[in-house]
Amino acid sequence: MRILVTGGAGFIGSALIRHLIKETEAVVCNYDYLTYAANPDALQGVSESPRYSMQEHSICDSEALHKVFREFRPTAVMHLAAESHVDRSIDSAEPFIMTNIVGTYHLLEATRLYWNRLEGEKKDNFRLLHVSTDEVYGDVTDMEQIPTETSPYAPSSPYSASKASADHLVRAWHRTYGLPVMITLGSNNFGPYQHAEKLIPSMIQKAIRGENLPIYGNGEQTRDWLYVSDHVLALMAVLKEGEIGESYNIATGHHKTNIAVVREICELLEELAPKAKPHGISHFKELIRFVKDRPGHDREYAVDTSKIHSTLDWSPKESFQTGLRKTVMWYLSNNF
Repeated sequence: MRILVTGGAGFIGSALIRHLIKETEAVVCNYDYLTYAANPDALQGVSESPRYSMQEHSICDSEALHKVFREFRPTAVMHLAAESHVDRSIDSAEPFIMTNIVGTYHLLEATRLYWNRLEGEKKDNFRLLHVSTDEVYGDVTDMEQIPTETSPYAPSSPYSASKASADHLVRAWHRTYGLPVMITLGSNNFGPYQHAEKLIPSMIQKAIRGENLPIYGNGEQTRDWLYVSDHVLALMAVLKEGEIGESYNIATGHHKTNIAVVREICELLEELAPKAKPHGISHFKELIRFVKDRPGHDREYAVDTSKIHSTLDWSPKESFQTGLRKTVMWYLSNNF
């Protein structure tokens, strides 16, 4: 396969590319603008592979997109390029509108024109996998009615609204033009190389620096936590075996409140890095501080994953505890 990965220098994208180069024979082109959230170091060990190439362009650059399709000739596209941090979207929504909505439009058009020129098996076998988020479903208020792939969208933040908009565009290009697309909706990811603005790496780094650990509101907001390598395996399962035009929720059932996550990080640091504990405290948990909640903060996310379990035989390999231990150990070892 020849796979064009957008956003391949980001957290999930780089994990995907590491898997593709190390575990498959795929030829990979990484299309990434290398914004603040990109981390080229996450591609060390694979970037020198003859099966890997990089194109540094914006997802909104229509001309560059058309050129990469002409020159690379992908057999599949995995679209992960996105602005993804909710707090940043609240401060300024415009980058989210441009990247997540306008950028997805430009990618869909470049893909459509390229796909229309293909013939025979090349056209029949082509796929575009659009990677979205469980946040498009919005706040789950009744755990007896958690969202399935056919549930209505109810995004709360500018970030989730922009991702919902992108999903609608992808479905429209399938319905109107017949473009062979699939959509995945993943829960909160964590693991090595994640940007420090996200909850888990932020708390690890602040704790070992002896800084306060700020928790929004009462910390009872609940998320489903997905170790990044499990997410990658789910994406590969959908790409290989998923049905055209379908969506797949990806999650683990590892529901944790934010405060519980931070407390577990503190417990691991007590075990793994006791000498990093700042002077004057007896436990890392003493650094926890509750701060004013952010606007529109969803209380709980959860999704029904029976579809991907039953049709693609995917299930996570890591528990939250094993994944978190690996994550904390990685950050401690890499001084990230």
